[in-house]
Amino acid sequence: MISRVLIANRGEIAVRIARGCAAYGVTSIAVYADPDADALHVRSADEAYALPGARPADTYLNIAALIEVARKAHADAVHPGYGFLSENADFAEAVIDAGMTWIGPSPRTISDLGDKLMARRLAIEAGVPLVQGTEGPVSSGEEALAFAQEHGLPIAIKAAFGGGGRGMKVAWRLDEVIDRYDSAVRESIAAFGRQECFVEQFLHRPRHVEVQVIADNDHHVVVLGTRDCSLQRRNQKVVEEAPAPFLTDEQRHSVERGAAAVCEAAGYVSAGTVEFLIGTTGVVSFLEVNTRLQVEHPITEMTSGVDIVRQQLRVADGLPLEITETPQPSGHAFEFRINAEDAGRGFLPSPGRITRFDAPSGPGIRLESGVVAGSTISALYDSLMAKLVVWGPDRDEALRRARQALKEFCIEGVPTLLDFDRQIVTDPAFVATGPDDFAVHTTWIETECAWLDDLVRPLGEFPGLAFDGAGEDASQALARSWIEIDGRRLPIGFPSALAAKLAGPLIGSGARLSADPAPGDSEASAVESAEASAQGHPSVPAPITGTIVVWKADDGAQVHEGDVIAVMEAMKMETPVTAPVTGMLKILVPAGGSPCRAGAAIASIG
Repeated sequence: MISRVLIANRGEIAVRIARGCAAYGVTSIAVYADPDADALHVRSADEAYALPGARPADTYLNIAALIEVARKAHADAVHPGYGFLSENADFAEAVIDAGMTWIGPSPRTISDLGDKLMARRLAIEAGVPLVQGTEGPVSSGEEALAFAQEHGLPIAIKAAFGGGGRGMKVAWRLDEVIDRYDSAVRESIAAFGRQECFVEQFLHRPRHVEVQVIADNDHHVVVLGTRDCSLQRRNQKVVEEAPAPFLTDEQRHSVERGAAAVCEAAGYVSAGTVEFLIGTTGVVSFLEVNTRLQVEHPITEMTSGVDIVRQQLRVADGLPLEITETPQPSGHAFEFRINAEDAGRGFLPSPGRITRFDAPSGPGIRLESGVVAGSTISALYDSLMAKLVVWGPDRDEALRRARQALKEFCIEGVPTLLDFDRQIVTDPAFVATGPDDFAVHTTWIETECAWLDDLVRPLGEFPGLAFDGAGEDASQALARSWIEIDGRRLPIGFPSALAAKLAGPLIGSGARLSADPAPGDSEASAVESAEASAQGHPSVPAPITGTIVVWKADDGAQVHEGDVIAVMEAMKMETPVTAPVTGMLKILVPAGGSPCRAGAAIASIG
């Protein structure tokens, strides 16, 4: 039986799993990168161990470091949460090879279903409907273009090993296919370490419906219910609800049967989610299988009465599921993702420091949070801070409770999606009473949301907003150095603020304290230098705090107002940079360099 679970993740999902471990009666072990040293998930777990460094590749994506920590902590099981390495078959294999229990599907299943092309083949064999797509990965933008010319537009270019909307780009015109392909490859490499992408037909204005499953060690698959996740921006979910409303009996049976069939064909074990698109004509098309716990799993827990994390732990222990058939849904639930994003400015990621965090309460209210007042939201990680889950005996009452909870919820310091959420729960497209009124689809925010501009607030209202490139609070970051004890050199880490206080007296006495430079120092000087170089010419400001991924125009090139001249990345999302005027481009900040703060001059046009 497992007794010590290492949680290979951070944020609100790590807090959720720590609570699940406590309820199950096992020890939870957190890991943390330097910026997360005092994070809520570290305090929520029974024990915590450092992953020295800050960037995901050095910490939460570092398989060797995670296995080493698991051994040091005497963990006998690993729960990956979602994101990071949760769908990485190599990590699952490394955990098993180290003699620990992997809390999730087998590495083989992760590999088969994580490869979206293999998943498509399994779906076809299981008789699940889906749209036309390439048989294998395409190796160039030209191949993607050829598919579009043969099957028509629009097309979706997808990371074969992706998920969560990352590494997916939609092309509506032939002249943008190659650029969309290149962008999908970059995002795929950055998020998943793989560059393979495939192409399939894109359903215009579809609903996104998914099915939650849980399976035991005999591969008996139980469907726990459906969810609607159609409200998205940049192919990533914002609000979800369960059960999926306004489906016909035929559509509901189709997705539930299809989900069970695909998972049975794959020999599935543990929790997973099968996703579908439903077109405007009612056609159902298989999308993918997520071989992990899903961000929106709480709404299924609220409506099914099943603790999914508990069932994962039971399956990992070799025990049977506590449920053997699909439960009848009880009531209705919504989940609102509370991201550090500025909806009025195109959902721009907004790292910084939370100065106030007042959570709502009341009947049917559940909050899953990874932050508190004083927490710092890093530009290095995902923008999700918390999830507000609201349950009611029916959809109408759940909506009324949601309006009150959102009214009570107060977060200050950085922009959040709360203003967006308060507006959406009054919009007729979302607040529907029947299938003819429910008008939300996966691109509704980009194409039909008429009030986003009304959400713009002066940046001065956000005192915690980061403008230093790294998005870290120096007083909370760790300084790393070493200390010698009995002739043995040992690494140590301590708050940067403490390092500053210690440095004076130590240096004054002749001792030397050597710590790594605080994050953001070199970045700030680089930005200041760039801004100085831009003086006297119309500048191109960085639209977000992040890193320049690629320049789409050469230094010295003639560009026109509105041209996309660069692509920036922050919080795992790409944002295009457009030329504000026509003229000759002078690049001030190179691609692939240090982060830039929002508003900093990255180029000039003269």
